Amino acid sequence: MPSTNNLTLIPLGDRLVIRAVVQEEVLASGIVIPDTAKEKPQQGEVLAAGPGRLDDNGKRVAMEVNVGDRVLYAKYSGQEIKLNQEEYIVLSEKDVLCKVASGSPSRGATKAAAPARGTTKAAAPSRGKPSKSRR
Repeated sequence: MPSTNNLTLIPLGDRLVIRAVVQEEVLASGIVIPDTAKEKPQQGEVLAAGPGRLDDNGKRVAMEVNVGDRVLYAKYSGQEIKLNQEEYIVLSEKDVLCKVASGSPSRGATKAAAPARGTTKAAAPSRGKPSKSRR
């Protein structure tokens, strides 16, 4: 859990505390990207997770995200907090888009597939035998 001297962040309900993963500042070509040109990070590591939300019957619904998971989240979601020069984001579990898995894909995980070539035009439907041309 993120903590400073006497201050600890303990998320409530379905909230998460995340540390954003910062992108590289220098491109492979050696060009340095200034802070003003960088996009907001959308990937982070879960540092703390609440107990989960309550459903309509008052039962606790377990969180799908655990401490240590790496996640992608909506770009402008959550509340940014700065403690002792460290930046954290507190957001709801519903703002998490997916988990980022490393290594081989597990059950339920999918790889992003490239679109097939030549699929931009729709093919005309076939109507059985080709017609003979009349002369």
